[in-house]
Amino acid sequence: MPLDSSPIQILLVEDNPGDVRLTAETLRTGKVANDLHVAKDGEHAMAFLRRETPHTGAPRPDLVILDLNLPRKDGIEVLAEIKQDDSLHVIPIVILTTSAAERDVLQSYELKANAYITKPIDVHDFIAAVTSIEDFWLHIVRLPRA
Repeated sequence: MPLDSSPIQILLVEDNPGDVRLTAETLRTGKVANDLHVAKDGEHAMAFLRRETPHTGAPRPDLVILDLNLPRKDGIEVLAEIKQDDSLHVIPIVILTTSAAERDVLQSYELKANAYITKPIDVHDFIAAVTSIEDFWLHIVRLPRA
């Protein structure tokens, strides 16, 4: 939990409405206060992170949960842009995606992803995966706060 006890700001970059809903519900009932912001594609995510119109007042995320399979700009492109941006590169990025392809795992870590989780198909396993993200990244780890 942050020392100032303000909610953790999370940006979920996900285009699947069912996964957004499950993630939001799991984090809402979690142990750590958080504000979840959702970007449905890679371009929207980068506009949010860079506080471009219409996101000029957007908070800086403390954590990004990023799908790789996104419209308009895929997750690999988003990850690369975040990690190359001096004002964003310290934000931890957790990849949460359906891809179990070794090339995606390797490329994500080469681009400095902080974790790679393959989305489970089973709903209960999916909830457990999101809960484990919350447990580790929001409860155990100390996140850099802007």
